[in-house]
Amino acid sequence: MKGKIFQPFFTTKPTGQGTGLGLSLAYDIVKAHGGEMKVETKEVEGTEFIIQLPVV
Repeated sequence: MKGKIFQPFFTTKPTGQGTGLGLSLAYDIVKAHGGEMKVETKEVEGTEFIIQLPVV
């Protein structure tokens, strides 16, 4: 699942409860600015999204 979360329309929610575009749009915006977006999941602690952008 981790490899698919940045794909457009991917969702784990039931039909009609989300478009699955949020992470895809965020990923595209970060990439367009020369950055990268990573996800790290720790079973007990939860999930963390890391956004790194270049300093201009």
